Amino acid sequence: MLTTTTCRVLAPGDLGEALALLESEPVNNAFVTSRVQVAGLDPWRLGGEMWGWYESGRLRSLCYSGANLVPICATDEAVRAFADRARRTGRRCSSIVGPAEATSLLWRLLEPSWGPAREVRAHQPVMVAEQLPADITPDPLVRRIRKDEMETIMPACIAMFTEEVGVSPMAGDGGLLYQARVAELVGAGRSFARLDDHGKVVFKAEIGAATPAACQIQGVWVAPEHRGRGLSVTGMTAVLRYALADVAPVVSLYVNDFNTPARASYRRVGFREVGAFTSVLF
Repeated sequence: MLTTTTCRVLAPGDLGEALALLESEPVNNAFVTSRVQVAGLDPWRLGGEMWGWYESGRLRSLCYSGANLVPICATDEAVRAFADRARRTGRRCSSIVGPAEATSLLWRLLEPSWGPAREVRAHQPVMVAEQLPADITPDPLVRRIRKDEMETIMPACIAMFTEEVGVSPMAGDGGLLYQARVAELVGAGRSFARLDDHGKVVFKAEIGAATPAACQIQGVWVAPEHRGRGLSVTGMTAVLRYALADVAPVVSLYVNDFNTPARASYRRVGFREVGAFTSVLF
């Protein structure tokens, strides 16, 4: 029996079906789900298109195509359809990121026309925590950053991004989009830091994607002169406390597999590995 399949751009009327699929994997899909819950499926508000893969009239897989290309609950057949569409439209994204198996296949199909990438991070462990560690006291000096402290937190955000991604977020548009995103997180009360006596950031992290089911910590950074003192462990415990109390019952993050100190710190706080992402950076 033949199964009819199709791939198309979703419309606002497809929102319910799309959310049901997104919410079936709350950790993996936290980033896209959080955007769709706020913006719906209108491309202008969403900041990109949502592609849907249908089998016998039922939505089975998704792919967000915006600043990032993100396969979602994607079967191999769906990935091939998404790759065909992405190849036709041309590269508009700065990265491809998502669950390792689907993302790796997507990149293998796109590399001949989109390559080379600036960097491929093939295995980035996804980690989750649902409770605070019993034996670690959260750093009492880690707190929410206020709206009037943008100038305080911004240099640390730029340093973290540059160190993590390998390029400055101030390139291209002069950092307007990046500064707007940082301001959005500060305004939402999801930017946290510890400052020293001179008002300089010692530790920082943000709760980026947030849904009622799961949220994602990002941008974890310790000032170089303070590294090796355990500040990431007590600082992350403080951010985890805020996240569990105020945002969602499951807290996630993903980390580069080569970042051994960070992975050890997260395990110490109680995060456990549940999967892996792949990131392709352009």
